[in-house]
Amino acid sequence: MSPRNSVAEARRTRQRIVERGIALASCDGLEGLTIGRLAAELKMSKAGVLGHFGTKEALQLATLEGAAAAFSRLVWEPAADVEPGLPRLRAVCEAWIAYLDLDAGRAVFPGGCFFTTASIEFDARGGPVREAVARMSRVWRRRLAAEVRTAVAAGDLPADTDPDQVVFELIGLFMALNQEIQLFAAPDATDRTRRALDRLLGPRRERPAT
Repeated sequence: MSPRNSVAEARRTRQRIVERGIALASCDGLEGLTIGRLAAELKMSKAGVLGHFGTKEALQLATLEGAAAAFSRLVWEPAADVEPGLPRLRAVCEAWIAYLDLDAGRAVFPGGCFFTTASIEFDARGGPVREAVARMSRVWRRRLAAEVRTAVAAGDLPADTDPDQVVFELIGLFMALNQEIQLFAAPDATDRTRRALDRLLGPRRERPAT
C-alpha cells in the first residue's frame, strides 16, 4: 500500500470510529464511550482504536467535534441559503425539530440531542471536555442571536426584543422537545413546539414584496 493510500485509509478508519462514537455517546454519554467498547463494536483491536486518539479524553473531544459537524449539517445547512433574520431562524427551528424527531437525525444521533446529553453530563465537571461542550454551545447561541438581531433590524421582531432572552427561550424549548420525545414519546411534542415558537417569534407570515 502506498503512503498516500495508507493516509487515506487511516482517515477513513478514524472517521468510522468517530461516527460510531457519536451514535454510542448520544445514548450512553461521552463517559460511556470507551476504547474497548468501540473496538468491539467495530471489530478492531483496542490498540487499533487507541492508535488514532491516544487517550479516552482525545477520543471524547474528537467525538464532540464530529457531533458538532453533524449537527451543523442537519440543522444549520438546510437553512443556510434562506433569507437572513426571521425567515432563516424559522427554517433553523424546523430543521432543529426534524433533527430531534425524524429519521435523518435519529440515524446519526439515535439517543436524541447529543449536546443536551453532553451538557447535562459535564455541567458539574471541569476539564477540557466540559470546556469544549460549553464553547460549542456558546457558538450556537451566538449564531442564533445574530439571526434574532437581523430580524429586529428588518422589522420582523419588535425593536425592544432582547436577542439573548429569545435564544435562552429557544434553547429551553428545544431541550424540552428532546425530553418529550426521548423520555415521554409524546406524539404531540412537535405540534406543541411549533405553537410555542409562534408565541415566541410571532405567527408565521410572508414578508411583503418590495
